[in-house]
Amino acid sequence: MTQPSKPTAEDLAAQRPGEFWEGLYHQHAQRLENWATRVNPLLVETADALTPGAALDLACGMGGDTLWLARRGWRVTAVDIAPTAVAQVARVAAEHGLDDVVTTECHDLAETFPAGEYDLVSAQYFHTPYALPRGAVLRRAARALRPGGRLLVVDHGSVAPWSWDQDTDKHVPTPEEVYAELALPSPHWAVERADAPRREAVGPGGQTAMVTDHVLLVRRTEG
Repeated sequence: MTQPSKPTAEDLAAQRPGEFWEGLYHQHAQRLENWATRVNPLLVETADALTPGAALDLACGMGGDTLWLARRGWRVTAVDIAPTAVAQVARVAAEHGLDDVVTTECHDLAETFPAGEYDLVSAQYFHTPYALPRGAVLRRAARALRPGGRLLVVDHGSVAPWSWDQDTDKHVPTPEEVYAELALPSPHWAVERADAPRREAVGPGGQTAMVTDHVLLVRRTEG
């Protein structure tokens, strides 16, 4: 399967972030559906050990994580900047009888954030070619947690052969650097995991490669 190429500076300047991502999903939604609706393995590894509650799926994409959580008893708010992605999640949730536990919302997270309190906030590969106050967004996500709730941030720690950005020299923040950027008051937060596991990943065309993930799991200990 041919994947979207890395956008040029001219591409990015010509479109606002919402327009760019909407165009990408609209163009590739059908071809990406089977691949992009799979659950991310590090979410499974984390959430399997948790009691279901209210979850927030940031930049939900085609909804693989949202649907997996909903099937396991979570009430999920799925958020993305692209209306096409959000509509896809709502449609599939309804088809599987999960629309009563899945809420979808469109947000440019640089500007707006969903209301509510959560037991789990998942930010899986929350990357964009546009400027984004990512630290501020994730800080707001952490503060939306109920006491005992967890923020899971999983980032690309390496470049897969199918990645649209093949810049292997670009600095990728470590989990420790991501946590430092959150600037959370330490008496009220605890880091439960900060590491860089390797795994065999499967790309959209069925190809496989060993990749590294950067994983940060933070628990809110009190209000």
